[in-house]
Amino acid sequence: MTRVAEFLPTSRREMEARGWSQADVIILSADAYVDHPSFGAAVIGRTLEAEGLRVAIIPQPDWHGDLRDFSRLGRPRLWFAVAPGCMDSMVNKFTAARRMRSEDAYSPDGRHDLRPEYPTIVYTRAVRSLYPDVPVVLGGIEASLRRLTHYDYWQDRLRPSILLDSGADAIIYGMGELPTLELARRALEAVDSYHPDLAYDDEGAPMLTSKVLRQALEGSDHDGFISSHEVMRQTAMAYDSESLIPGGIGPDDVVLHSFEDCLSEPRLHAENFHQIETQSNSDHARRLIQQACNAWVVVNPPFPPMTTKQLDHSFDLPYTRLPHPRYAGKRIPAYDMIRFSVCLHRGCFGGCAFCTISAHQGKHIMSRSRESILREVAAIAKLPGFKGVLSDLGGPSANMYRMEGRDKDLCSRCHRPSCIFPKICKNLQGDHRPLLDIYRAVDDLPYVRHSFIGSGVRYDLLLHDWQDDTLNRAAEDYTHELIAHHVSGRLKVAPEHTSDSVLHFMRKPSFALFYDFKRRFDKINRDCGLRQQIIPYFISSHPGCHTRQMAELAVETKGLDFRLEQVQDFTPTPMTTATTMWATGYDPDTLEPVFVARTPEEKRRQRMFFFWYLPEERQGIEAELRHIGRPDLIPRLFGAGYKPSTNKAVIKKKQKSRTTNKQQQ
Repeated sequence: MTRVAEFLPTSRREMEARGWSQADVIILSADAYVDHPSFGAAVIGRTLEAEGLRVAIIPQPDWHGDLRDFSRLGRPRLWFAVAPGCMDSMVNKFTAARRMRSEDAYSPDGRHDLRPEYPTIVYTRAVRSLYPDVPVVLGGIEASLRRLTHYDYWQDRLRPSILLDSGADAIIYGMGELPTLELARRALEAVDSYHPDLAYDDEGAPMLTSKVLRQALEGSDHDGFISSHEVMRQTAMAYDSESLIPGGIGPDDVVLHSFEDCLSEPRLHAENFHQIETQSNSDHARRLIQQACNAWVVVNPPFPPMTTKQLDHSFDLPYTRLPHPRYAGKRIPAYDMIRFSVCLHRGCFGGCAFCTISAHQGKHIMSRSRESILREVAAIAKLPGFKGVLSDLGGPSANMYRMEGRDKDLCSRCHRPSCIFPKICKNLQGDHRPLLDIYRAVDDLPYVRHSFIGSGVRYDLLLHDWQDDTLNRAAEDYTHELIAHHVSGRLKVAPEHTSDSVLHFMRKPSFALFYDFKRRFDKINRDCGLRQQIIPYFISSHPGCHTRQMAELAVETKGLDFRLEQVQDFTPTPMTTATTMWATGYDPDTLEPVFVARTPEEKRRQRMFFFWYLPEERQGIEAELRHIGRPDLIPRLFGAGYKPSTNKAVIKKKQKSRTTNKQQQ
């Protein structure tokens, strides 16, 4: 039975049980507190705890009324850390149609009322009202991807950096362990410096203030505080005037178009994003500066990717791997999905236009050691309910483990957002043998009956000719091992579309590769006497996609005998290439105009082609195929003997809907 004392404290009683009168850092989490390495608040809390700091968590504080939840643990000695959740709060709450999701996956029993919209802003304003001088540092997906001007789909407008909307002191963007450790070192140095702007508790012990924290981040020597540090990496901060920017604006800085200019000319926002993505994918990134709302937002270059030793340390911290006992008897949907899974690596070099993984985790693959992975599997085996089955040995893309550039010097000069689009880089070392070794080592453990791969697989890496017989054999061995031993009946892959022109905008390979992979999948299943399914993912309404291409997708997937289940209507999320196209109408890579299906009716007309097999969709599909001049596809979808609709009322209703939509545009 796991005791409350094994978790980071979440209440005054739990703090007092440890003999604490005050925490050093208090984390405000919009997710339920699950002490697991897949939950960001737990990772940052355990990272700081390992450095000797007293860390407490307030999970899902009540932001209504008197805000007593925000003050129940008192004032932290160093700072409040705002952790808005493992997902962007708006993606968590709403679908692409802006409807409330059926449940909040990161809340007990999937409840919707425990998380505000934009918790980064709501939580920061709450603690600012209670503790005006206490530092507030933002982290997590929501703040990380909103650190500069960004498009907000739910409000359908550009918004400035979330720093300005929230009033926080700084953002730590990306994966937070290394910058958080550096922040802790600087904060502790500052409180030991006898700085005149420190605060003091009733017993005379020094406490950090916003002013001192900002100077520590800047490496300032103001007001008697002498610092040998440079400006801290992987942070974003806002300044009231250009003259306050550390070091001023230099020739190496990238000065972006202002927020106000982007509002008046959307093409400038596309230009900005190209610069932001370029610097995000550079080993020698430059500082980004943008003027917005009478302030200047400065984004400092990131830390280098974590080493295997550093990543192992993070995953080896003493997580209980369980929800806090306060949730006894309650279900946390996201935890149910990952409780018996293992993350092998971070980062993704796919660079898909619609994906935020590389923007947040980076494109370099950071892999754990074999030993660390096996230690985690041993810990999972001791969890209640474990029956010998691991649901996933994966990562952002399942089969990128330990892949990297052969010549690191070439990588250091590269700015490409993807190592595999438009074609696989000749410098990429695509060796699947280290991953095969992990699979086999895990399967050899006496307490593991099955290990499955639940993460998406990049089949283009499996089909590529590596110009090396050893690597080609390793890819073939991996493909066989994966399909024969690690598929729990259904293998997830993500072709995303069938049209090569749409796939180009997505930065995805040709659909022809999917045919090749499916042939291999079917052959291995036949050879092994298995009856498994391949489950492809597809997206509708992606920028560059027209209704006619969705119609062709329906015909092509029907020909493959698919009735699609895993589908998604494109949802614009901050800081992606696809969202920039959606918001501006321009491709940020080329600055050429791109078609976007923006209205709900346009999106609905694309989405319905996923479900051609549903009787209730047939009349609408038939009318749309006639409208776009492709009646030849009607018998291919519904059969040669299909009788087209003659219901004039239905046809008239569809025509009226299209006319209304055009008028609205």
